[in-house]
Amino acid sequence: MRDPLSALSDAFTSFLFGKVETTRLPVRTSTGQAQAVYLPTAAPGLGDSGVIIGREVYSGKGYIYDPFQLYGQQLPAPHWLVLGESGNGKSALEKTYVLRQLRFRDRQVVVLDAQGEDGVGEWNLIAQELGITPIRLDPTAALNGGIRLNPLDPSITTTGQLALLRTIIEVAMGHGLDERSGFALKVAHAYVTTTITDRQPVLMDIVEQLRHPEPESAEAMNVDIDDVRAWGLDVALVLDRLVDGDLRGMFDGPTTVGIDLDAPLIVFDLSHIDRNSIAMPILMAIVGVWLEHTWIRPDRKKRIFLVEEAWHIINSPFVAQLFQRLLKFGRRLGLSFVAVVHHLSDVVDGAAAKEAAAILKMASTRTIYAQKTDEARATGRVIGLPRWAVEIIPTLTPGIAVWDVNGNVQVVKHLITEAERPLVFTDRAMTEGSAMDPDDLLPEDIRAAEREAEQRAARIEHQQRMNESSESTVA
Repeated sequence: MRDPLSALSDAFTSFLFGKVETTRLPVRTSTGQAQAVYLPTAAPGLGDSGVIIGREVYSGKGYIYDPFQLYGQQLPAPHWLVLGESGNGKSALEKTYVLRQLRFRDRQVVVLDAQGEDGVGEWNLIAQELGITPIRLDPTAALNGGIRLNPLDPSITTTGQLALLRTIIEVAMGHGLDERSGFALKVAHAYVTTTITDRQPVLMDIVEQLRHPEPESAEAMNVDIDDVRAWGLDVALVLDRLVDGDLRGMFDGPTTVGIDLDAPLIVFDLSHIDRNSIAMPILMAIVGVWLEHTWIRPDRKKRIFLVEEAWHIINSPFVAQLFQRLLKFGRRLGLSFVAVVHHLSDVVDGAAAKEAAAILKMASTRTIYAQKTDEARATGRVIGLPRWAVEIIPTLTPGIAVWDVNGNVQVVKHLITEAERPLVFTDRAMTEGSAMDPDDLLPEDIRAAEREAEQRAARIEHQQRMNESSESTVA
């Protein structure tokens, strides 16, 4: 029972000022108005099975991604494209992703490591931690007991060998082989593979046969032997570069014994190769075909093929065609291809625009780190990002990226554990992804800039949702 004095005070107050407490009537509204008032903080995630990447920026919830878990209903292809300028986190993302994938027993990873410092690739530290010796392809060391990969290795089918030889020659020449040169190469390869049985055939055998073709080869096609020799001369000169030129030692002998294709991680260290020379796409072609025929097997293992500086592949029509076939073939055998590219314009405006478009189409996952405004708009047009995501990209801080997983677009902050940090933050991380957890690693002024960027991104998304809501109401 209330105190009489309190009841009297309340009555007097109500008389002077009206009722203090009021009962609110229920609000009736439309779903269009309600979604503008009560904004969702984030899109649905990708599930809770797979590899954790970090957290979704707007909701703070964990972000988990795994192409093998998502493949099928949510993901039409397991291939992944990573874009962004240097210094924003691509390298750290790749390394932690691989380390986390290797926690699963049925995973294998091959990395083409095209960057490095102090004479080793940037994956060298991780390989050492896992007790793995990188396959270091170096023209200067190959003559002194270095690593060799033989394009005529018997583990590669004869059809694969001939296709690889053609690709090497076409990449080096910059154009396709004509019918006559192709015929000369074909008969030389057929003769070498059928007559040399006591050892591994090598490139020098092909070169010698092109220089001195057998009369039987000419007679079979009813052509003059001198014509066959002339048709194969340019081909012989190109292959001679691999035998006695600036690339000698890496491909002109039997494959080095002891390369462990059953190791969980295989690192091809290409850091000693000039990235701007013709050697790089030739090397990519040889490694790609060699892996196709020796590494990818129907054994239920899930394989990841990660390529740094992937524009060397996508920008060469002949190498791009080869890798396009590898992607189609590997999808049936559990292969996820990860291509790391600085700028999409490097490939979509290059000589292999058609092939590049085909490869990009097969990449159902796209991760885009910070880019300049013009580059972000061009990227958005090519891969079909929503407008709000395109506007956010230039404002992103290191470690934060826009993830587009088959149309599910979210802004994700990549996080690194204490155990991973020493393996990721090497000296070269100063120029490639050194800041992955801004709350712990960056000074206060950069943390403030990050918060401002996140707030700006939220405002942009809010405005975008309001516009979409208004458009749907009008419709």
